[in-house]
Amino acid sequence: MEESKQIIVKNEEQLFDAISRLIEESRRQVAKAVNTAMVYTYYGVGQYIVEFEQGGKERAAYGKEVLKRLSARLTEKYGKGWSEETLKKCRKLFFTYPIGSTSQTQSTTSKDLVHTVDQMHKFTLSWNHYQILMRLQNLQERSFYEIEAYNQNWSVRQLQRQIASSLYERLALSRDKDEVMRLANEGQVVEKPSDIIKNPLVLEFLGLKSEIAYSETDLETAILDKLESFLLECGKGFLFEARQKRFTFDEDNFYVDLVLYNRILQCYVLVDLKIDKLTHQDLGQMMMYVNYFDRYKRLEFEKPTIGILLCKDKNDALVELTLPKDANIYAQQYALCLPKKEELQRKLKEWIREYEDNTDTSDSKE
Repeated sequence: MEESKQIIVKNEEQLFDAISRLIEESRRQVAKAVNTAMVYTYYGVGQYIVEFEQGGKERAAYGKEVLKRLSARLTEKYGKGWSEETLKKCRKLFFTYPIGSTSQTQSTTSKDLVHTVDQMHKFTLSWNHYQILMRLQNLQERSFYEIEAYNQNWSVRQLQRQIASSLYERLALSRDKDEVMRLANEGQVVEKPSDIIKNPLVLEFLGLKSEIAYSETDLETAILDKLESFLLECGKGFLFEARQKRFTFDEDNFYVDLVLYNRILQCYVLVDLKIDKLTHQDLGQMMMYVNYFDRYKRLEFEKPTIGILLCKDKNDALVELTLPKDANIYAQQYALCLPKKEELQRKLKEWIREYEDNTDTSDSKE
């Protein structure tokens, strides 16, 4: 009898948990829908303001006073949330995401002033996300972060961190020039091993200081303490499997610092941590690790194992000379502080300019 009672209680608990999850998910969906509706509302408000200001020089001249009076009246009618600063942001949202051709200076009525949703930019994030995105001047960079924030379900804090770490520039500079523009149009697409590489990998969240001595064990422990942040920085599809993974070969024991798995590429990703300058011995050791996993651990449906040497310093010429051309092994630098965004942007602009020049040359030949 007692046993039967426990089963009933357990089932009721499961029922309660299931209903609770449903309610919480429903609330999240409602909140998401409300946030999206708010963005479209702010966009429409911004369009009204812009169209009004474009109605003549006199209107433009006293636009600031209009916003002040408008803010006061909206606040009186609808309460908080309609400050003059908010109205300025609404106007900026419309300028940042213009409708096709925004040179609509002709007379409009209240019915056709706000365009249909189909004509607008498709907003998929919260108002807080777009307030951050509007600060980005580069169209391609802004498009990339918007796509990734939606696809990866980034919180506002995660979006801020990825922008601060110059994720777009680091990914772009780790790719062929022809793939740079694809980032802006599609976000980060993971199709091959090189797509998961970014240089450098920024680990400022670990709290380690480059001027203070630390060991590889310290680095590994710090990564595991901040594993969620580390996997986010690694990129799409990464899962953690093991630390100091031991395998035995010919009576000798070997240890892989970190074993990850990428569910998109469907393969193991072995990570070896190096705090000193990378050597050819390090590369040879990783080649042995990768070969072992491919021969004894990889399942038939899985893709070849990827090896990553996460190092403080590397010599590209040494890497190229040591590894075969078809090696699935990468030397990836890490940084303990945020990179200088201006320097990365300068390099990226050079690459984009070269890409556009090459495209123009190809078009002219045709």
